[in-house]
Amino acid sequence: MTASYTCAARTGVSSRRARDRGCSVTEVAHDVVAAVGAGARLVRDDGVERFDVLPLLVATDGAIRALGTDRRRLRPNIVIAGVEGLAERTWEGRQLKIGEVVIGVQDLRQRCIMTTFHPDSLEQDVDVLRRINREFDGRLALNCYVVSPGAVAVGDPVELVA
Repeated sequence: MTASYTCAARTGVSSRRARDRGCSVTEVAHDVVAAVGAGARLVRDDGVERFDVLPLLVATDGAIRALGTDRRRLRPNIVIAGVEGLAERTWEGRQLKIGEVVIGVQDLRQRCIMTTFHPDSLEQDVDVLRRINREFDGRLALNCYVVSPGAVAVGDPVELVA
């Protein structure tokens, strides 16, 4: 079975986001202690692991529409356009072909507290995560990995294969 879609967006999160917002390391360290408790500390990690579960998160415009909130709350690397409703929920174990790039779909992403923070204001709305848990079984968007690397651009055709 093959289906065709379009790459709608590529997004990225800067590792300098806190600094860009005017936060010092001391302020961030203080916030870590305030959030986690005494004894918590901020440490540098020079490892290459810079992702939540798998290195690539793919969302679809259909699922984003169903959620009805700013897509940036999901923090996707790629958004696929032209997908009806929650069709992404049937893609586990399949692959997405974007030009010469092949992306493997592992499973649906279990969502965390980060979805509750507005991407611009950082105001928290816990009802976002409550809704994801209630209406989407806590899972929305796709944990993915690269099978065959290459460049992906907005507007590239996306084919659901395998």
